[in-house]
Amino acid sequence: MTRAPYRIAVAPSGFKESLTAREAAESIAEGLRRVAPDADIDLIPLVDGGEGTAEALAAATGGRLVPRVATGPLGSPVRTHFALLGDGTAVVEMAAVAGLALVPPDRRDPGATTTYGVGELIRGALDAGARRILVGCGDSGTCDGGAGALQALGVRLLDAEGAELPPGGRELLRLALTDTAGLEPRVAAAEILVACNPYNVLCGEHGVARVFGPQKGASPDQVEELSAGLEHWAAHLAAALPVPVDLRRAPGTGASGGLGAGLAALGARLRPRFDVLLDHVDLDARLARADLVITAEGALDQQTVRGKIPAEVAHRARAAGRPVLALAGTLGQGVHEITAAGVDAYGSIVPAPVPLPEALDRAGEFLADAAERALRMVLVGTRLAA
Repeated sequence: MTRAPYRIAVAPSGFKESLTAREAAESIAEGLRRVAPDADIDLIPLVDGGEGTAEALAAATGGRLVPRVATGPLGSPVRTHFALLGDGTAVVEMAAVAGLALVPPDRRDPGATTTYGVGELIRGALDAGARRILVGCGDSGTCDGGAGALQALGVRLLDAEGAELPPGGRELLRLALTDTAGLEPRVAAAEILVACNPYNVLCGEHGVARVFGPQKGASPDQVEELSAGLEHWAAHLAAALPVPVDLRRAPGTGASGGLGAGLAALGARLRPRFDVLLDHVDLDARLARADLVITAEGALDQQTVRGKIPAEVAHRARAAGRPVLALAGTLGQGVHEITAAGVDAYGSIVPAPVPLPEALDRAGEFLADAAERALRMVLVGTRLAA
């Protein structure tokens, strides 16, 4: 009797500035089919609230993308979108209007970038009739605590002279008055859910400015300036609004440069992103059907276990008793911690040292080759076990 084809679940994240989650899944499948052409490969590209979230959820639910022009992170208009899902929920993907990819490397200054466009997209979703709005947080290029988004929704942020604050997190220290009289009234009537990484908090030693500010271009002095500004911002919001959570340290308040805190101040609920996002793809059942699970991300390191896709996939696969392989562009400090999360084996896709631009350009090729090598190793072990 012949063995049934191998059933392999391929559940990767995207590779930032290189591959979407869908492209990563297809590259892995290409490599697997070189070894096992008859394998039953289930492609499950996953999003974490960052780039590609709106498009992926629209596709998964029979929804559609709604194109818009809104204010980008540098203050100039950008072409963007939100999604209307099959059930009428709107998805606002902050990365599509205020993401780091929209900020050229030579202009990356998280003290100056704004989330104003996020508020404009929320208004657009309300105009489209949505009364349930899911805001996906991730891949942000901002650190303004969501101040720009609140301004776009009608909140006035004034300095000591009564002038409106300019955009950017560095201005928050000058905030003297938060005027909510002009707040868009439909916000209070809508259900707004923020899909965020619960490990990200606004303030303190592990606050968002200190953890992510340098990745967005902040110098050490700017990091401290932004941290102080976000502390000041949280205090003002708590005084001006009936805030339901501790804006400084509640889980998720630091999401997307503090956007989580700003929206929470308006009554939005901060939810662990995978609790909100993965229900749309029936992930647990699909992992349970597989013989092997392969996940992937641009980097595996000590941050992976703090709410990243490979760790979430591994946790769910372990619950189903399924082995997990993880592939990554780079392996960083603390990568060994992912084995405790349920990853059984991991490796880099880069076959030899190459310049970063080349690695980004050839990521699909490297990922396919790495998947082929990994499956060949798995099959050697299978033969030995037999």
